[in-house]
Amino acid sequence: MLPSHSPGDSGYISRGTPVYRRVSIAFLAAGLVIFANLYAVQPLIPAFSSAFGRSPATASLALSASTFALALSLPVFASLSDWFGRKPVMLISLFSSSVLQFAVGLMPTFWTLVAARALEGFALAGLPAVAMTYLSEEMDSASLGFAMGLYISGNTLGGLLGRVLIGVAADHTSWRIGMMMFGGVSLILSAYVAWSLPTSRHFVPRRDGVSDILSRFGHAVTRPELDALYLVGGLLMGGFVSLYTYMGFRLARAPYHLSTSVIGLLFFAYLAGTFSSSFMGNLADRIGRHRVLPLNIAIMAAGAIVTCARDLAAIVLGMVIFTFGFFGAHSTASSSVGSLGGAQRAQASALYLFCYYVGSSVIGSLGGLFWADMGWRGVIGMILAAQVLASAAFLFARRKLRAA
Repeated sequence: MLPSHSPGDSGYISRGTPVYRRVSIAFLAAGLVIFANLYAVQPLIPAFSSAFGRSPATASLALSASTFALALSLPVFASLSDWFGRKPVMLISLFSSSVLQFAVGLMPTFWTLVAARALEGFALAGLPAVAMTYLSEEMDSASLGFAMGLYISGNTLGGLLGRVLIGVAADHTSWRIGMMMFGGVSLILSAYVAWSLPTSRHFVPRRDGVSDILSRFGHAVTRPELDALYLVGGLLMGGFVSLYTYMGFRLARAPYHLSTSVIGLLFFAYLAGTFSSSFMGNLADRIGRHRVLPLNIAIMAAGAIVTCARDLAAIVLGMVIFTFGFFGAHSTASSSVGSLGGAQRAQASALYLFCYYVGSSVIGSLGGLFWADMGWRGVIGMILAAQVLASAAFLFARRKLRAA
């Protein structure tokens, strides 16, 4: 387990201090860069399907290729951060992914676009692979849950802005211009993070060989309570991506016929996640993660069911409820991994995010088959099945979370 860093401990960052606000703003900017660039293509998937003559499942590779490459590279960046430090790895990720985002807008064919997105996904991994570890090392224990929630709030804002702005760009200029614009803005925000984020004070370099690194991953993957949390993250994220991806196909058709920019505006439902991630993180600090995590899975299930309504207002309400529950669950599960990871916290965080993004890629593309064969109710049935499995997995972690 992590050592208990109380608010009075020297050198650890406490809520309410100037350095806490500085770190929070830096991570907000970093989350905007990573998650705006990662998810900007999501509202464009129906347009890719039409423009390139691809099926919904194939068109979804524009997103799945990047999330899958990101998942594969998370352990690499986690290990590099043990050698070279947390901040340098995060900055490499921010600057390289910003350049690649600009390049995506120049790709001439669907498959070159997918390849560029895969490279971008690899580069994007450096920040999420290290961010939770940086916060776990630098924050006192009483501030960690709220700080993690704020970081995830930045992720939701980045995901929201990426989807909304690219949708508007696609309707009024072109998605290519939108991608290149994102690349330029991302470089500016990356420079801000480089200037404002403090260097780690509690990082201790580890020059271990490959066998030592594999040993730490081995320890992080053979603990049932951590395995359960990895599975929870992957299952819930897969359902979340599926709901938003195939909602775009649903609302572009009769009887709604919504434009790409209007569909992009529906991602304002992400604001519910911006609130819930910090709110639920704070609640978990007070009443325990073992109570908050299953509550949020239940909220997700309720929201998924509400989206089966035909009325557009009810669909939006269901998306808001679902999003509120998802980001509350993710905030709670990710801070739980940081708390339980102990000496392998960097590897545990990387494995959690590996499963998180593999779930996004595999279940997200699988949802296209359910959409093609059974329509929206098939997608929701798949999502609810994933939530049942996540609830069952949670039972293996509950006892450890109660003691944490």
